[in-house]
This record gives sequence, C-alpha cells and structure tokens, in this order.
Amino acid sequence: MVTVTEAAADKIKGMLTDQGNPEYGLRMMIAGGGCSGFQYRLAFDKQANEVDQVVEQNGIKVFIDNKSMIYLMGAELDYVEGLMGAGFKINNPNAKGTCGCGESFQV
Repeated sequence: MVTVTEAAADKIKGMLTDQGNPEYGLRMMIAGGGCSGFQYRLAFDKQANEVDQVVEQNGIKVFIDNKSMIYLMGAELDYVEGLMGAGFKINNPNAKGTCGCGESFQV
C-alpha cells in the first residue's frame, strides 16, 4: 500500500480546489526513463480505471495502476518545503538507487 502524509494531502487538496476540481484524485505512475531506468509521474484524474487500485487517505484518492503498484508498494508520498524549494517527495523502499539529480530510480 502507498501512504500519503498529511502535508502531501493538504497540498493536493489545495491544488485541486484551486483548479476547480476538488472531486478529482491523484494518479501515481511509474514510467520508464531517466538515467536510472524508472521515473515517477503524478497527475490529477477524475476517476480510477478498471486496472487501478485506489488508496484513500487524509481526504484524497490516489489511483495506481497494477504495474506501477509493484514498484510503489510501501512507498510514502510527502510534501516538503526547504531552502532549496518545495515539492512532492516519494520515499520508496523498493528503490535501490537514484541518479545524481534524483529524478529517476532503479530497482
């Protein structure tokens, strides 16, 4: 299962409200690419597809297709703010390594 922190959920709810789509959910995907082999993709979506698993936490829905769930099992989606900026961070216990820029990972 994927965990969504309260900070991430609050940011997602705010973004969805700002876009006028508070009923939407967040789609988390894994795609091939980057220098380490896999990249995370986040997008807003109106509803789940037939092949999706739906995680509901802290007032938001997260849609994850079965293939991506293999790589995301046990991951945590967080939102962090710091001196270098703010953004979503995925803490993934399945990632065995990342590239230098942190944009992709390997298993």
